Amino acid sequence: MSNSTPSPSLQSRILSLSSLSSLHALLALFALFALLSFQFLPASASARNITTLTYGWKFAKGPVENAYRVKFDDSKWQDVTIPHDWAIAGPFIPDANGNTGKLPWKGEGWYRNKLIIPKGCEGNRVYLVFDGILTSPEIYINGRLAGTWDYGYNSFYLDITDLLLPKGENTVAIHADTRNHDSRWYPGAGIFRKIQMVIVNPVHVAIWGTRIITPIVKPNYADVRIISTLLNRSSVPGDITVEQDIISPKGKVIAKKTASGPTAPGGSNDFETTITLPSPGLWEINNGVMYTVKTIVSMGGEILDSCRTPFGIRTLRFTPDHGLYLNDKRVQLKGVNLHHDLGPLGVAFSTRAMTHRLEQLQAMGCNAIRTSHNTAAPEMLDLCDKMGILVFDEVFDKYDQKADIGPETGFDEFASRNIRNFVIRDRNHPSVFIWSVGNEMGDEQTNTNGGFRQLSTMVNYVRKYDETRPVTMVCDNRNSALTRHFDYYDVHCWNYGRRYDLARQMEPGKPVIISESASTVSTRGFYELPLPGKKTDFGTAMQVSSYDLNAPEWAEIADDDFMWQQDEPYVAGEFVWTGFDYLGEPTPYNSGWTTTHGMAAGDDSHSSYFGILDLCGIPKDRYYLYKSYWMPGVTTVHILPHWNWPGMTGKNVPVFVYTNGDCAELFLNGKSLGTRCKKPGSPKSAERFRLMWDSVAYEPGELRAVASREGEVIGEETMKTAGEPYRLQITPDRTTISADGADLSFILVEAVDKDGIPCPLADNLVEFKLAGPGTIAGVGNGNPRSMEPFQAGNIHLFFGKAMLIVRSERKKGKIE
Repeated sequence: MSNSTPSPSLQSRILSLSSLSSLHALLALFALFALLSFQFLPASASARNITTLTYGWKFAKGPVENAYRVKFDDSKWQDVTIPHDWAIAGPFIPDANGNTGKLPWKGEGWYRNKLIIPKGCEGNRVYLVFDGILTSPEIYINGRLAGTWDYGYNSFYLDITDLLLPKGENTVAIHADTRNHDSRWYPGAGIFRKIQMVIVNPVHVAIWGTRIITPIVKPNYADVRIISTLLNRSSVPGDITVEQDIISPKGKVIAKKTASGPTAPGGSNDFETTITLPSPGLWEINNGVMYTVKTIVSMGGEILDSCRTPFGIRTLRFTPDHGLYLNDKRVQLKGVNLHHDLGPLGVAFSTRAMTHRLEQLQAMGCNAIRTSHNTAAPEMLDLCDKMGILVFDEVFDKYDQKADIGPETGFDEFASRNIRNFVIRDRNHPSVFIWSVGNEMGDEQTNTNGGFRQLSTMVNYVRKYDETRPVTMVCDNRNSALTRHFDYYDVHCWNYGRRYDLARQMEPGKPVIISESASTVSTRGFYELPLPGKKTDFGTAMQVSSYDLNAPEWAEIADDDFMWQQDEPYVAGEFVWTGFDYLGEPTPYNSGWTTTHGMAAGDDSHSSYFGILDLCGIPKDRYYLYKSYWMPGVTTVHILPHWNWPGMTGKNVPVFVYTNGDCAELFLNGKSLGTRCKKPGSPKSAERFRLMWDSVAYEPGELRAVASREGEVIGEETMKTAGEPYRLQITPDRTTISADGADLSFILVEAVDKDGIPCPLADNLVEFKLAGPGTIAGVGNGNPRSMEPFQAGNIHLFFGKAMLIVRSERKKGKIE
């Protein structure tokens, strides 16, 4: 965002982790200094001061009388940092609904803090910018109501100037209330994204007030159109000069231009400038080339305001028969859907945790993210910009209490301000390639209860604020195409089962995206025999076999979507449901399953089975199936299942191999079990994309797969039978993190035998003890049924693995 760049004086310093070789790991941390609760830039009438309000917060859950008052005593409240999710620490509620994660997210809570306005800023305007509060926040400044909001996932801001004391402390109190919120997954609760205080001259660029468009992009030049909205909150009229400097990816000013004009007291004015850049670097997949516009506002030679807005240069177009073109090159969307929770960390946004997730997805070949089904944290879009990942930007699930739309809500007014904030906040991100106004909305597909009027209202507001990208609605009812709801938007987006076929037939002039594909379900490390006869054959173990052959009745296995895209090349691509397991929606083992099978209330699971990676970010077998198809040029050879089957000697254990090769030969203890090759034209989708040996007589020892392409060996993998667990192997995702109190190390914990072979059936309890300036941010093992807390000092291994997440503190030292 244009106003989210922290002051250099607030930048965190570096700390490093040494190699971790045992449970008592050694981490070396280095830091020059710790950040204070609030640090302000030197006061200046010409500076835009931006402070992220992270520290110093007090929190209490529940109704608290008079908590908004200045003199209220909060000394016994809990100390928290923002972002904060009050429910993730638990404890789990065993008989609660697994669809929302069995965690205590329903309720209300209060947050309090102190603000100090720096000397010299008297007469300036002060804004608070909120990236997300779940839900229905009320914000009080010095005991007076400053403003409210409703939709918990959306960003909003308040001008609090007139409520502030120019000298001394100012009290901010925030009430969040989730009791009326509805959700189909774990939503979390509280101030789950950052808050920033922005102090500006009365004459300033509006919040999210600079828009950047590249209307002409040619091989040798690009036109950059910059429109900045200036607000004059002073009582003085004057001619304003706005200078726009374009800064290259290397940090150098490469072009600049000015525009001038009057701005009346209490009014606003748009200042538009077009700058031509020669030979621009283009934003591309996996190559997020980013420029910056620095906007400098002055009057009579005095600088009043300045802010920065990142942007990228690229062209984007859809064709109905060939899908998406980025910079005139055809791009097949290889996307995943992401819910907003971060597994054991809950919904409190963490830039490092999201970076880690995107890195894992990108290494699998993923090139696109759908923000299912709500506005994402702005930092996630920043990361996608930098990493070269496309974003399917979605604002709502349903137009009901899931979007905090109640019976008393005025729909048009709600749509107007929420779509405005959604679009103007995100429209400069080159990663965003399409807007979605909602997901699987029955009324808007069937035109009941004024559905088409609501659909057109939302779409028209999107187009009001951005005419450069297509708009869509995501659909799930195939026959609803007969109502022609697609006439209101630009791209057919359908979930599952080739349901797009009727809409495509009726309106072939629109592109097609599979907005939710697969919904294959599995549990990492769990394999059930015999193989399922059909996709809905779910066993009673309450875990789903990782042979990747199971899906709900309404969905399909991954291979089906691969096949449909091969057979129907007009399909622009897919977004897999989902990239990671997430809290809630434990299909198939939800409350409906337990009721049907005579189980007790509360026996449903608490997290999903849909992920390509589990809740902790540990890859499932499917990760390698996607990688083998999405990254054909990268060697992938992956064997499943594990090879520890006590009591099964001589009995059949099917073996699958996922590879980017055409064929593979399988060996058991040195003896060839034959070669299998993919069958490109097979009507059975799995035969096209995976290699299967259905009848392998188990004997302990070693499996080895040797993969080839066009007769040439490209790689191999071995799978060995493990002995008893002997020691723990600990692997951090990085050996250097920042001493800023927010950075994380994701540490994989595995049981191995005396020879270092992973033990795939180990379920030992692992205890963690940390000494030094670091804390346990979370623990987990990916088990959808585990009720072990996420914030604890121990966890059971689940099929041999668990995850420890360590957070740095804001001082130097060593963590053991």
